[in-house]
Amino acid sequence: MEKRGQLKRPSLMIQVVIGAVIGTLLGYLSPAVGMEMEFLGTLFMNFIQMVIVPLIFPLIVLAIVEISKAKRFGNVAFKSFAYFFVVTTFLIVLTLVIGALSNVGNGLLIDSISTEALDGIANSIDFRTFILGIIPSNVFQAFADGNLLPIIFFGIFLGISLVTIQEKAKPVLDFFDAWVNAMFKMVNYAIAVAPIGVFGFLAYDVATYGVSNLVSLGQFVIWAYLAYAIVAFVVYPIIGLGFKVPYFSLLKETSDLSLLAFSTGSSSVVLPSLIDRLKKFGVPSSVASFVTTLGYSFNLGGAAVYTTLAVMFVVNLYGASLNVTDYIALVFFLTIITKSIAAVPSGAVVVLLASATQLGLPPQGVALLVSIDFFVNAGRTALNVVGNALAPVVIAKTEGKFVPSSVLNEKESSDLVK
Repeated sequence: MEKRGQLKRPSLMIQVVIGAVIGTLLGYLSPAVGMEMEFLGTLFMNFIQMVIVPLIFPLIVLAIVEISKAKRFGNVAFKSFAYFFVVTTFLIVLTLVIGALSNVGNGLLIDSISTEALDGIANSIDFRTFILGIIPSNVFQAFADGNLLPIIFFGIFLGISLVTIQEKAKPVLDFFDAWVNAMFKMVNYAIAVAPIGVFGFLAYDVATYGVSNLVSLGQFVIWAYLAYAIVAFVVYPIIGLGFKVPYFSLLKETSDLSLLAFSTGSSSVVLPSLIDRLKKFGVPSSVASFVTTLGYSFNLGGAAVYTTLAVMFVVNLYGASLNVTDYIALVFFLTIITKSIAAVPSGAVVVLLASATQLGLPPQGVALLVSIDFFVNAGRTALNVVGNALAPVVIAKTEGKFVPSSVLNEKESSDLVK
Protein backbone atom coordinates (compact mmCIF):
# COMPACT_ATOMS: atom_id res chain seq x y z
CA MET A 1 0.00 0.00 0.00
CA GLU A 2 1.34 3.43 -0.98
CA LYS A 3 2.23 5.64 1.99
CA ARG A 4 0.40 8.95 2.46
CA GLY A 5 2.45 11.86 1.21
CA GLN A 6 4.69 9.63 -0.91
CA LEU A 7 5.16 10.99 -4.43
CA LYS A 8 3.57 8.86 -7.12
CA ARG A 9 5.94 7.81 -9.88
CA PRO A 10 5.08 9.60 -13.16
CA SER A 11 3.69 7.50 -16.02
CA LEU A 12 5.99 6.32 -18.78
CA MET A 13 4.62 9.00 -21.11
CA ILE A 14 5.47 11.77 -18.63
CA GLN A 15 8.93 10.31 -18.06
CA VAL A 16 9.57 10.16 -21.82
CA VAL A 17 8.39 13.77 -22.26
CA ILE A 18 10.70 14.91 -19.46
CA GLY A 19 13.63 13.02 -20.99
CA ALA A 20 12.83 14.50 -24.43
CA VAL A 21 12.62 18.08 -23.13
CA ILE A 22 15.85 17.85 -21.14
CA GLY A 23 17.66 16.18 -24.05
CA THR A 24 16.45 18.83 -26.51
CA LEU A 25 17.55 21.66 -24.23
CA LEU A 26 20.96 20.08 -23.63
CA GLY A 27 21.53 19.53 -27.35
CA TYR A 28 20.57 23.12 -28.14
CA LEU A 29 22.41 24.84 -25.28
CA SER A 30 25.52 22.66 -25.24
CA PRO A 31 26.01 20.82 -28.57
CA ALA A 32 29.40 19.40 -27.53
CA VAL A 33 27.93 17.70 -24.46
CA GLY A 34 24.77 16.71 -26.36
CA MET A 35 26.75 14.82 -28.99
CA GLU A 36 28.40 12.78 -26.24
CA MET A 37 24.97 11.56 -25.08
CA GLU A 38 24.42 9.44 -28.18
CA PHE A 39 25.69 6.34 -26.38
CA LEU A 40 22.70 6.43 -23.98
CA GLY A 41 20.28 6.21 -26.87
CA THR A 42 22.33 3.50 -28.53
CA LEU A 43 22.41 1.44 -25.32
CA PHE A 44 18.63 1.67 -25.02
CA MET A 45 18.11 0.73 -28.68
CA ASN A 46 20.47 -2.24 -28.34
CA PHE A 47 18.60 -3.39 -25.23
CA ILE A 48 15.29 -3.43 -27.14
CA GLN A 49 16.67 -4.89 -30.38
CA MET A 50 18.36 -7.66 -28.39
CA VAL A 51 14.90 -8.93 -27.43
CA ILE A 52 12.90 -8.36 -30.63
CA VAL A 53 13.91 -11.38 -32.72
CA PRO A 54 13.98 -13.88 -29.78
CA LEU A 55 10.43 -12.69 -28.95
CA ILE A 56 8.86 -12.23 -32.38
CA PHE A 57 9.89 -15.64 -33.73
CA PRO A 58 8.19 -17.78 -31.05
CA LEU A 59 5.21 -15.40 -31.05
CA ILE A 60 4.70 -16.03 -34.77
CA VAL A 61 5.02 -19.79 -34.28
CA LEU A 62 2.51 -19.85 -31.41
CA ALA A 63 0.13 -17.56 -33.32
CA ILE A 64 0.18 -19.81 -36.40
CA VAL A 65 -0.45 -22.89 -34.26
CA GLU A 66 -3.41 -21.27 -32.52
CA ILE A 67 -4.92 -19.83 -35.71
CA SER A 68 -4.37 -23.07 -37.63
CA LYS A 69 -6.04 -25.15 -34.91
CA ALA A 70 -9.06 -22.89 -35.19
CA LYS A 71 -8.87 -23.32 -38.99
CA ARG A 72 -8.69 -19.54 -39.43
CA PHE A 73 -5.17 -19.06 -40.79
CA GLY A 74 -6.28 -18.51 -44.40
CA ASN A 75 -8.98 -16.03 -43.36
CA VAL A 76 -6.73 -14.01 -41.05
CA ALA A 77 -3.85 -13.89 -43.54
CA PHE A 78 -6.11 -12.90 -46.46
CA LYS A 79 -7.93 -10.23 -44.45
CA SER A 80 -4.64 -8.84 -43.15
CA PHE A 81 -3.06 -8.46 -46.59
CA ALA A 82 -6.29 -7.09 -48.10
CA TYR A 83 -6.55 -4.52 -45.30
CA PHE A 84 -2.89 -3.51 -45.62
CA PHE A 85 -3.08 -2.95 -49.37
CA VAL A 86 -6.45 -1.16 -49.41
CA VAL A 87 -5.52 1.21 -46.56
CA THR A 88 -2.00 2.06 -47.75
CA THR A 89 -3.23 2.56 -51.34
CA PHE A 90 -5.91 4.95 -50.08
CA LEU A 91 -3.33 6.84 -48.00
CA ILE A 92 -1.10 7.18 -51.08
CA VAL A 93 -3.99 8.57 -53.17
CA LEU A 94 -5.02 10.95 -50.37
CA THR A 95 -1.45 12.22 -49.95
CA LEU A 96 -1.05 12.73 -53.70
CA VAL A 97 -4.14 14.96 -53.56
CA ILE A 98 -2.72 16.88 -50.57
CA GLY A 99 0.62 17.30 -52.34
CA ALA A 100 -1.01 18.49 -55.56
CA LEU A 101 -3.41 20.94 -53.87
CA SER A 102 -0.82 22.35 -51.46
CA ASN A 103 1.81 22.67 -54.21
CA VAL A 104 4.38 21.85 -51.51
CA GLY A 105 7.94 22.52 -52.69
CA ASN A 106 6.97 25.04 -55.33
CA GLY A 107 9.12 28.18 -55.42
CA LEU A 108 11.92 26.83 -53.19
CA LEU A 109 15.44 27.87 -54.22
CA ILE A 110 17.50 24.83 -55.28
CA ASP A 111 20.73 26.29 -56.64
CA SER A 112 23.12 24.90 -54.03
CA ILE A 113 21.72 21.43 -53.38
CA SER A 114 24.39 18.73 -52.96
CA THR A 115 23.82 15.00 -53.45
CA GLU A 116 26.55 14.10 -50.95
CA ALA A 117 23.91 12.87 -48.48
CA LEU A 118 22.94 10.14 -50.95
CA ASP A 119 26.42 8.62 -51.22
CA GLY A 120 26.29 4.89 -50.57
CA ILE A 121 22.50 4.64 -50.84
CA ALA A 122 21.02 2.50 -53.59
CA ASN A 123 18.82 4.37 -56.06
CA SER A 124 16.48 1.52 -56.87
CA ILE A 125 14.85 -1.55 -55.39
CA ASP A 126 15.57 -4.95 -56.91
CA PHE A 127 12.23 -6.77 -56.61
CA ARG A 128 13.79 -10.10 -57.57
CA THR A 129 16.25 -9.82 -54.68
CA PHE A 130 13.44 -8.64 -52.39
CA ILE A 131 11.21 -11.65 -53.19
CA LEU A 132 14.09 -14.13 -52.94
CA GLY A 133 15.06 -12.57 -49.60
CA ILE A 134 11.72 -13.55 -48.06
CA ILE A 135 12.72 -17.23 -48.16
CA PRO A 136 16.05 -17.46 -46.30
CA SER A 137 18.75 -19.77 -47.59
CA ASN A 138 20.31 -19.54 -44.12
CA VAL A 139 17.75 -18.88 -41.38
CA PHE A 140 20.49 -18.33 -38.80
CA GLN A 141 21.86 -15.48 -40.92
CA ALA A 142 18.37 -13.97 -41.01
CA PHE A 143 18.23 -14.17 -37.21
CA ALA A 144 21.68 -12.58 -36.94
CA ASP A 145 20.69 -9.74 -39.30
CA GLY A 146 17.34 -9.21 -37.55
CA ASN A 147 15.55 -9.35 -40.92
CA LEU A 148 11.88 -9.82 -39.99
CA LEU A 149 10.44 -10.98 -43.32
CA PRO A 150 12.44 -14.25 -43.62
CA ILE A 151 12.00 -14.81 -39.86
CA ILE A 152 8.22 -14.45 -40.23
CA PHE A 153 8.25 -16.81 -43.23
CA PHE A 154 10.25 -19.44 -41.33
CA GLY A 155 8.02 -19.02 -38.25
CA ILE A 156 4.85 -19.51 -40.30
CA PHE A 157 6.06 -22.75 -41.82
CA LEU A 158 7.43 -24.04 -38.53
CA GLY A 159 4.05 -23.30 -36.92
CA ILE A 160 2.19 -25.14 -39.68
CA SER A 161 4.60 -28.09 -39.34
CA LEU A 162 4.07 -28.24 -35.57
CA VAL A 163 0.31 -28.36 -36.13
CA THR A 164 0.69 -31.36 -38.43
CA ILE A 165 2.66 -33.42 -35.89
CA GLN A 166 0.00 -32.75 -33.23
CA GLU A 167 0.86 -34.07 -29.72
CA LYS A 168 4.56 -34.48 -30.54
CA ALA A 169 4.78 -30.70 -30.82
CA LYS A 170 3.69 -30.11 -27.19
CA PRO A 171 7.23 -29.91 -25.65
CA VAL A 172 8.29 -27.36 -28.27
CA LEU A 173 5.15 -25.26 -27.79
CA ASP A 174 5.48 -25.37 -23.98
CA PHE A 175 9.09 -24.18 -24.30
CA PHE A 176 8.12 -21.36 -26.67
CA ASP A 177 5.29 -20.30 -24.34
CA ALA A 178 7.63 -20.05 -21.34
CA TRP A 179 10.26 -18.34 -23.48
CA VAL A 180 7.77 -15.70 -24.65
CA ASN A 181 6.79 -14.89 -21.06
CA ALA A 182 10.46 -14.44 -20.14
CA MET A 183 11.04 -12.19 -23.16
CA PHE A 184 8.07 -9.98 -22.27
CA LYS A 185 9.54 -9.56 -18.80
CA MET A 186 12.83 -8.46 -20.38
CA VAL A 187 10.93 -5.97 -22.54
CA ASN A 188 9.38 -4.46 -19.42
CA TYR A 189 12.84 -3.99 -17.94
CA ALA A 190 14.07 -2.36 -21.16
CA ILE A 191 11.08 -0.01 -21.49
CA ALA A 192 11.66 1.18 -17.92
CA VAL A 193 14.87 2.92 -19.04
CA ALA A 194 13.25 4.44 -22.17
CA PRO A 195 13.34 8.04 -20.82
CA ILE A 196 17.13 7.83 -20.54
CA GLY A 197 17.39 6.53 -24.09
CA VAL A 198 15.10 9.28 -25.40
CA PHE A 199 17.19 11.88 -23.56
CA GLY A 200 20.36 10.57 -25.23
CA PHE A 201 18.82 10.41 -28.72
CA LEU A 202 17.37 13.92 -28.69
CA ALA A 203 20.44 15.52 -27.09
CA TYR A 204 22.57 14.04 -29.89
CA ASP A 205 20.12 14.76 -32.76
CA VAL A 206 19.50 18.38 -31.81
CA ALA A 207 23.25 18.95 -31.26
CA THR A 208 24.07 17.36 -34.63
CA TYR A 209 21.33 18.73 -36.89
CA GLY A 210 20.31 21.92 -35.11
CA VAL A 211 17.17 23.75 -36.14
CA SER A 212 18.40 25.60 -39.22
CA ASN A 213 17.31 22.82 -41.60
CA LEU A 214 13.87 22.78 -40.01
CA VAL A 215 13.48 26.53 -40.61
CA SER A 216 14.67 26.46 -44.23
CA LEU A 217 12.39 23.55 -45.17
CA GLY A 218 9.61 24.31 -42.71
CA GLN A 219 7.03 24.23 -45.52
CA PHE A 220 7.53 20.52 -46.14
CA VAL A 221 7.70 19.68 -42.42
CA ILE A 222 4.41 21.50 -41.74
CA TRP A 223 2.59 19.77 -44.59
CA ALA A 224 4.03 16.40 -43.55
CA TYR A 225 2.71 16.74 -40.02
CA LEU A 226 -0.63 18.02 -41.31
CA ALA A 227 -0.89 14.89 -43.47
CA TYR A 228 0.05 12.69 -40.50
CA ALA A 229 -2.63 14.40 -38.40
CA ILE A 230 -5.31 13.95 -41.09
CA VAL A 231 -4.58 10.22 -41.18
CA ALA A 232 -4.41 9.79 -37.39
CA PHE A 233 -7.44 11.92 -36.51
CA VAL A 234 -9.67 11.63 -39.59
CA VAL A 235 -8.90 8.59 -41.74
CA TYR A 236 -8.18 6.07 -38.99
CA PRO A 237 -11.19 7.13 -36.87
CA ILE A 238 -13.43 6.63 -39.94
CA ILE A 239 -11.96 3.15 -40.42
CA GLY A 240 -12.52 2.49 -36.71
CA LEU A 241 -16.12 3.68 -37.00
CA GLY A 242 -16.69 1.46 -40.03
CA PHE A 243 -15.51 -1.63 -38.16
CA LYS A 244 -16.98 -0.50 -34.80
CA VAL A 245 -13.54 -0.25 -33.22
CA PRO A 246 -13.15 2.04 -30.16
CA TYR A 247 -10.40 3.94 -31.94
CA PHE A 248 -9.83 6.80 -29.50
CA SER A 249 -9.74 4.36 -26.56
CA LEU A 250 -7.12 2.40 -28.50
CA LEU A 251 -5.21 5.61 -29.22
CA LYS A 252 -5.21 6.48 -25.52
CA GLU A 253 -4.16 2.95 -24.56
CA THR A 254 -1.12 3.06 -26.86
CA SER A 255 -0.29 6.79 -26.70
CA ASP A 256 2.84 6.29 -24.60
CA LEU A 257 4.17 3.77 -27.13
CA SER A 258 3.51 6.18 -30.01
CA LEU A 259 5.32 8.90 -28.08
CA LEU A 260 8.27 6.58 -27.44
CA ALA A 261 8.45 5.73 -31.15
CA PHE A 262 8.19 9.45 -31.97
CA SER A 263 11.04 10.31 -29.61
CA THR A 264 13.42 7.55 -30.70
CA GLY A 265 12.51 7.55 -34.40
CA SER A 266 12.17 3.75 -34.32
CA SER A 267 8.94 1.75 -34.29
CA SER A 268 10.78 -1.49 -33.53
CA VAL A 269 11.43 -0.38 -29.94
CA VAL A 270 7.71 -0.65 -29.16
CA LEU A 271 6.81 -3.76 -31.20
CA PRO A 272 6.86 -6.22 -28.28
CA SER A 273 5.05 -3.80 -25.97
CA LEU A 274 2.45 -3.03 -28.66
CA ILE A 275 1.59 -6.73 -29.04
CA ASP A 276 1.25 -7.07 -25.27
CA ARG A 277 -0.87 -3.90 -25.03
CA LEU A 278 -3.20 -5.11 -27.82
CA LYS A 279 -3.77 -8.39 -25.98
CA LYS A 280 -4.76 -6.45 -22.86
CA PHE A 281 -7.03 -4.27 -25.01
CA GLY A 282 -9.01 -7.33 -26.09
CA VAL A 283 -7.29 -8.68 -29.24
CA PRO A 284 -6.63 -12.45 -29.15
CA SER A 285 -2.96 -13.27 -28.65
CA SER A 286 -2.70 -15.10 -31.99
CA VAL A 287 -4.18 -12.21 -33.99
CA ALA A 288 -2.18 -9.55 -32.12
CA SER A 289 1.10 -11.41 -32.68
CA PHE A 290 0.53 -12.35 -36.32
CA VAL A 291 -1.12 -9.19 -37.70
CA THR A 292 1.07 -6.70 -35.82
CA THR A 293 4.32 -8.37 -36.83
CA LEU A 294 3.18 -8.70 -40.44
CA GLY A 295 2.06 -5.07 -40.38
CA TYR A 296 5.57 -3.92 -39.51
CA SER A 297 6.54 -4.97 -43.05
CA PHE A 298 3.35 -4.36 -45.04
CA ASN A 299 1.31 -1.76 -43.13
CA LEU A 300 3.62 1.24 -42.82
CA GLY A 301 1.04 4.00 -43.19
CA GLY A 302 3.37 6.73 -41.95
CA ALA A 303 6.02 5.71 -44.46
CA ALA A 304 3.45 5.62 -47.28
CA VAL A 305 2.24 9.15 -46.44
CA TYR A 306 5.78 10.53 -46.12
CA THR A 307 7.18 9.01 -49.32
CA THR A 308 4.15 10.10 -51.36
CA LEU A 309 4.28 13.68 -50.07
CA ALA A 310 8.05 13.73 -50.60
CA VAL A 311 7.60 12.61 -54.22
CA MET A 312 5.10 15.44 -54.75
CA PHE A 313 7.56 17.85 -53.11
CA VAL A 314 10.25 16.90 -55.64
CA VAL A 315 7.71 17.06 -58.51
CA ASN A 316 6.63 20.57 -57.48
CA LEU A 317 10.20 21.63 -56.72
CA TYR A 318 11.19 21.08 -60.33
CA GLY A 319 7.86 22.18 -61.81
CA ALA A 320 7.23 18.77 -63.38
CA SER A 321 3.84 18.28 -65.01
CA LEU A 322 2.00 15.01 -64.36
CA ASN A 323 -1.06 13.82 -66.27
CA VAL A 324 -3.75 11.37 -65.11
CA THR A 325 -1.81 8.40 -66.48
CA ASP A 326 1.30 9.48 -64.57
CA TYR A 327 -0.68 9.71 -61.32
CA ILE A 328 -2.24 6.26 -61.82
CA ALA A 329 1.17 4.76 -62.56
CA LEU A 330 2.62 6.56 -59.53
CA VAL A 331 -0.10 5.18 -57.22
CA PHE A 332 0.54 1.65 -58.47
CA PHE A 333 4.31 2.08 -58.23
CA LEU A 334 4.22 3.51 -54.69
CA THR A 335 1.69 0.92 -53.49
CA ILE A 336 4.03 -1.89 -54.49
CA ILE A 337 7.37 -0.29 -53.67
CA THR A 338 6.42 0.96 -50.19
CA LYS A 339 5.83 -2.66 -49.11
CA SER A 340 9.59 -3.22 -49.35
CA ILE A 341 10.63 -0.25 -47.19
CA ALA A 342 11.08 -2.31 -44.01
CA ALA A 343 13.45 -4.77 -45.70
CA VAL A 344 15.74 -2.20 -47.36
CA PRO A 345 18.41 -0.11 -45.60
CA SER A 346 17.44 3.60 -45.77
CA GLY A 347 14.17 2.33 -47.25
CA ALA A 348 12.30 5.65 -47.42
CA VAL A 349 15.22 7.33 -49.21
CA VAL A 350 15.55 4.43 -51.66
CA VAL A 351 11.82 4.67 -52.46
CA LEU A 352 12.18 8.42 -53.08
CA LEU A 353 15.17 7.92 -55.36
CA ALA A 354 13.42 5.13 -57.26
CA SER A 355 10.30 7.30 -57.68
CA ALA A 356 12.33 10.33 -58.79
CA THR A 357 14.14 8.18 -61.33
CA GLN A 358 10.81 6.78 -62.53
CA LEU A 359 9.57 10.34 -63.15
CA GLY A 360 12.84 11.49 -64.69
CA LEU A 361 13.62 13.94 -61.86
CA PRO A 362 17.16 14.73 -60.60
CA PRO A 363 18.26 13.31 -57.22
CA GLN A 364 19.11 16.72 -55.76
CA GLY A 365 15.54 17.18 -54.51
CA VAL A 366 15.73 13.89 -52.60
CA ALA A 367 19.07 14.96 -51.09
CA LEU A 368 17.38 18.13 -49.84
CA LEU A 369 14.77 16.07 -47.96
CA VAL A 370 17.39 13.73 -46.51
CA SER A 371 18.88 16.72 -44.71
CA ILE A 372 15.67 17.18 -42.69
CA ASP A 373 14.66 13.53 -42.39
CA PHE A 374 15.28 13.61 -38.64
CA PHE A 375 12.41 16.09 -38.17
CA VAL A 376 9.78 14.26 -40.24
CA ASN A 377 10.84 10.74 -39.31
CA ALA A 378 9.48 11.16 -35.78
CA GLY A 379 5.90 11.68 -36.96
CA ARG A 380 6.26 9.07 -39.70
CA THR A 381 7.34 6.46 -37.15
CA ALA A 382 4.59 7.33 -34.66
CA LEU A 383 1.94 7.03 -37.39
CA ASN A 384 3.31 3.60 -38.32
CA VAL A 385 2.70 2.52 -34.72
CA VAL A 386 -0.84 3.94 -34.67
CA GLY A 387 -1.69 2.14 -37.91
CA ASN A 388 -0.30 -1.14 -36.63
CA ALA A 389 -2.29 -0.78 -33.42
CA LEU A 390 -5.53 -0.34 -35.39
CA ALA A 391 -5.04 -3.18 -37.91
CA PRO A 392 -5.08 -6.14 -35.44
CA VAL A 393 -8.21 -4.77 -33.74
CA VAL A 394 -9.96 -4.48 -37.12
CA ILE A 395 -9.00 -8.04 -38.09
CA ALA A 396 -10.09 -9.34 -34.67
CA LYS A 397 -13.45 -7.57 -35.11
CA THR A 398 -14.00 -9.16 -38.52
CA GLU A 399 -13.27 -12.55 -36.94
CA GLY A 400 -15.68 -11.87 -34.08
CA LYS A 401 -12.84 -12.40 -31.62
CA PHE A 402 -12.39 -8.90 -30.18
CA VAL A 403 -13.41 -8.63 -26.53
CA PRO A 404 -13.02 -5.05 -25.20
CA SER A 405 -10.85 -4.70 -22.10
CA SER A 406 -13.83 -3.31 -20.15
CA VAL A 407 -15.72 -6.56 -20.74
CA LEU A 408 -12.67 -8.60 -19.75
CA ASN A 409 -12.32 -6.60 -16.53
CA GLU A 410 -16.02 -7.13 -15.70
CA LYS A 411 -15.65 -10.85 -16.30
CA GLU A 412 -12.55 -11.03 -14.07
CA SER A 413 -14.40 -9.13 -11.34
CA SER A 414 -17.41 -11.46 -11.51
CA ASP A 415 -15.10 -14.48 -11.41
CA LEU A 416 -13.47 -13.12 -8.24
CA VAL A 417 -16.89 -12.62 -6.61
CA LYS A 418 -17.81 -16.20 -7.42
